Amino acid sequence: MLLFPFEFSADFGELSSVTERCEHGHLVCVDSVLAKAREVGLRKTRALEAVVNAMAEAGTPVTLNELEKSEGVEGICDRATLFRLLNRLSEHGLARRLGLHERAAHFALATPNGHHDYLICRACGSVELLDQACPVREVEEEIKKKTGYTGLYHELEIYGVCPVCADE
Repeated sequence: MLLFPFEFSADFGELSSVTERCEHGHLVCVDSVLAKAREVGLRKTRALEAVVNAMAEAGTPVTLNELEKSEGVEGICDRATLFRLLNRLSEHGLARRLGLHERAAHFALATPNGHHDYLICRACGSVELLDQACPVREVEEEIKKKTGYTGLYHELEIYGVCPVCADE
């Protein structure tokens, strides 16, 4: 099974921050995700378009509950359909499932030519986007040179306790 139907690129070009956005103002371009979804055989439905748009608009990982109640998704598909769509997007490498297993999962659109790193609170399960240069890029390059592997990528989730939970 091909988990990532697109090539990951170690060349991040001029992108220096995770806050760089597509022409529509999203961290991940909706048109790109929908095009990749079609390439991997997902049907273009109103539900798929609504879910991808809502995730892109959120700009941060969202839970199933948040997505279900978001503008554009609410009323278009039921909870089971939404769950199946998120799983299909994840299976094809178009979305990532984040979070602690015993808590509600968060979902974020995948970034084909880069990635986002996240902070996850062990106490409340909140997920936060890291807005800084990736600390692992240099390690990836070193591994690539030493091993000859190509198309390297990584997913970084850093776990800790958020300031709100630390104060409690």
